[in-house]
Amino acid sequence: MPDIWTFHSAGKLVFGAGAVARLGQLVSELRVGRVFLVTDKNLQRAGVVERVCAPLKAAGLSVQIFDGGEPEPSIDLAEVALAAARDFRAEAVVGLGGGSNMDLAKVTAASLTHGAPARAFIGDCKVPGPVLPIVCLPTTSGTGSEVTAAAVLTDKASQMKVGILSNDLRPRVAVVDPELTLSCPAKVTADSGIDALTHAIEAYTAVDNERFPLPPGEKTVYQGRHPLGDCLAEKAIELVGKNLARAVREPANLEARTGMSAAATIAGLAFSNVGVALVHAMEYPVGGAVHVSHGAGNGLLLPFVMWFNLPLRQRQFARIAQLLGRDTAGMSEDDAAQEAIRAVETLKREIGIPARLRDIGVKEGQLADFAAKAFNVKRILRVNPRETTPEAIEGIYREAW
Repeated sequence: MPDIWTFHSAGKLVFGAGAVARLGQLVSELRVGRVFLVTDKNLQRAGVVERVCAPLKAAGLSVQIFDGGEPEPSIDLAEVALAAARDFRAEAVVGLGGGSNMDLAKVTAASLTHGAPARAFIGDCKVPGPVLPIVCLPTTSGTGSEVTAAAVLTDKASQMKVGILSNDLRPRVAVVDPELTLSCPAKVTADSGIDALTHAIEAYTAVDNERFPLPPGEKTVYQGRHPLGDCLAEKAIELVGKNLARAVREPANLEARTGMSAAATIAGLAFSNVGVALVHAMEYPVGGAVHVSHGAGNGLLLPFVMWFNLPLRQRQFARIAQLLGRDTAGMSEDDAAQEAIRAVETLKREIGIPARLRDIGVKEGQLADFAAKAFNVKRILRVNPRETTPEAIEGIYREAW
């Protein structure tokens, strides 16, 4: 039987230096007047919020700023944002910042529309239907949240990150202006950039679409590898290889910043249709327990998961090595595949991603519990090309520890 796959994105994508100047026109086209802007205090202090608000106000829109965004936002914070948006009577929600702020904006729009708390939407396809218009402007180059169907929150009670996935969460408009990333600190540039690489590699090496093991009666936004996902993932990997280290070293380099903005968005288009896999499942309990950034956690774990998946994805890994700039001429496919993992390990060191779980405060006694929690994230584990067990996952954690 032929593969059957679908592709979803943001309703409109506007990309390029200076694109933020068009924001007022773009939001006005949504036929709304009251805009709730989700951001954080760091972007307020850096003047980024003012720059984004200017075209909105020039277009005659009423803007309410919520600057309570924080890294890895909690479910509790989502309720605070919802209350503020409800009091303002928001007609559209703008997410400005990294993935955390954009995800918080998505959840706020969903809760405001459907009158339910964020917790009601956790899982796959639990949002009942369309939500208030969402507009996203990334200030980092990593999550791709400006085009994805996902929002990630932290459940403090269980010390676990939880995902909300629904195509109704895809923004109506994504404005990707690389100039907004110029104020991004080196560590955030590194963490978010390795996150984009993780998205692209997991999409490129996912389970094949025709083998995607979705249980009867379940719904999901993910569907496994397909040709369009491969095209996007390849381009994203290549762009990261050419631009990430340079963007970390030279933060004012607009060419490198533009390359990374494109990489993150393109990787977002790939993984939000194909899926993310074992790296993400393993990062959720780690990030929830030790509060490492999502990108740094993913980047730390990525090569260890690649070694685990290597037996089933040699051809794809060999291509990844080339995309990351490694000369594989004359190598066997197996040697070239291993070269891809070494390229990722080298990039990690070059941009300062922690090498081991112990380096970010993980205790050896936590690993078995992490493995049990990760094994329960079935919605993304089924995207992984190699089947897992709690014992296998714990083994990877131990290799990474």
